[in-house]
Amino acid sequence: MKYYIIAGEASGDLHGSNLIKALKIKDSEADIRCWGGDLMKAAGGTLVKHYKEMAFMGFLEVITNINQIFKNIDFCKEDIANFNPDVIVFIDYSGFNLRIASWAKKNHFRTNYYISPQIWASREGRIHKIKRDIDAMHVILPFEKEFYEKKHHFPVNFVGHPLIDAIGDIPRTSDKKFRKEHNLDLKKPIIALLPGSRKQEVQKMLTLMLSVTQSFPKYQFVIAGAPSLDLEFYQPFLKSSQVSLISNKTYDLLSLSYAALVTSGTATLETALFKIPQVVCYRANWISYQIAKRIITLKFISLVNLIMDKEVVKELIQNDLNTKNITAELTKILDGPERKRQFEAYYELEKKLGGKGASEKAASLIVESAKIAQ
Repeated sequence: MKYYIIAGEASGDLHGSNLIKALKIKDSEADIRCWGGDLMKAAGGTLVKHYKEMAFMGFLEVITNINQIFKNIDFCKEDIANFNPDVIVFIDYSGFNLRIASWAKKNHFRTNYYISPQIWASREGRIHKIKRDIDAMHVILPFEKEFYEKKHHFPVNFVGHPLIDAIGDIPRTSDKKFRKEHNLDLKKPIIALLPGSRKQEVQKMLTLMLSVTQSFPKYQFVIAGAPSLDLEFYQPFLKSSQVSLISNKTYDLLSLSYAALVTSGTATLETALFKIPQVVCYRANWISYQIAKRIITLKFISLVNLIMDKEVVKELIQNDLNTKNITAELTKILDGPERKRQFEAYYELEKKLGGKGASEKAASLIVESAKIAQ
């Protein structure tokens, strides 16, 4: 059967790649065309467009790139029509994907959504589009099932979180070997810096994260470079001898880190699943933040706290994200009761996420959905 998968970010590329692998096991003749990244391509999908060409963050960035976004939408519709898939699978990336879903439903394509848009966080009215345009929804967060089914009477499938598989399946690297390969100090504990994967957010976050390095001379700071950004982009941030950059090795880096400063997003959950104490950081441009503040109704911004429904990790947001506060909160998780408290909460978090097998469960449901369309 023929599958068309659309992901628009680095995290979507990761989950999409594991979904493609599972689809090829469930359907040995699967023909998969996709929007995503290098991981989805390596997994066997025919890559149509890379997420690097689509990653616009925040309200202001979207507005300034609106012409390119509409060109991408038109091209996507044309490409789907030419490929004529048995099912289209949307992975998060709601602004783009819900537009395509509306068109797809009108043109009688089977539609599945894997990894729900975060309508529980903002613009809940999008539920009407989802109920109208999506044939099957496969969710990965435990509270999403109750949100959809009890509040909006829309049946969904909770498949568990694919990060559990993604992290559990990677081979563990040797601490000594990793440090030698990347010219790291062999003794100093590592504090990982995860400033995000988009240029706009890295530019905002990384300077603030690096502002605290001089306060922690007993540690070495290592930037987790995003695969979507080249070395030249990071060069201005590498002036301090205390800072190193390691690109496209985030999981290896986290597995060996002592603590982390993490930009809000999927990375907060990844860090938690590696059991690394963290401080969550977030700052947007002023206009984007003012708009977001008025439409987002959540108590927390990090997935860790949202899933646990309490503050497990400290969130430093907008003006609270400054050198003084980062230093204070990082100090707390390097030693003492706060470090222990996060560790204990992480184990409880993992239990809530539903165990292994998310990609396989989602693939089985998607294959069954594709069969209906035949």
